[in-house]
Amino acid sequence: MAIYVDADACPVKAEAERVATRHGVALFLVSDGGVRPSANPLVQVIFVAQGPDAADDWIAERAGPGDVVVTSDIPLAARCVQAGALVLKHDGEALGAQNIGNALATRNLMADLRAADPFRQGSGRGFRKEDRSRFLDALDRALRKAAR
Repeated sequence: MAIYVDADACPVKAEAERVATRHGVALFLVSDGGVRPSANPLVQVIFVAQGPDAADDWIAERAGPGDVVVTSDIPLAARCVQAGALVLKHDGEALGAQNIGNALATRNLMADLRAADPFRQGSGRGFRKEDRSRFLDALDRALRKAAR
């Protein structure tokens, strides 16, 4: 059992480390740079070659049943769900077999809309304190479920 974090632009790295430490689980922070090493022996910072999917590929090749993946990258989430891993977004939303298809379809639709209208502004709200709290609770539950 391990936690894999798609660490580039991840707002919950510190929270993931706290939960991993409490459960005694290995934590892999995967990035193409810009992540500070941790003194925590359970935390491994993995630097991959720069490239659009290098971190995603590293995680997808290793994550499987009993593991938890933290990412907001929907294609990566789909690969990890297919491999049997539990997947959480940064706001604590779980992605699984029951909802990953809809998440992929929505992501693709939004990409098409952005491509059709280059003046379209970003959507969604910012990351909030409630999201951080929801993530902590969801990661704790996911690790208990993975341990079963």
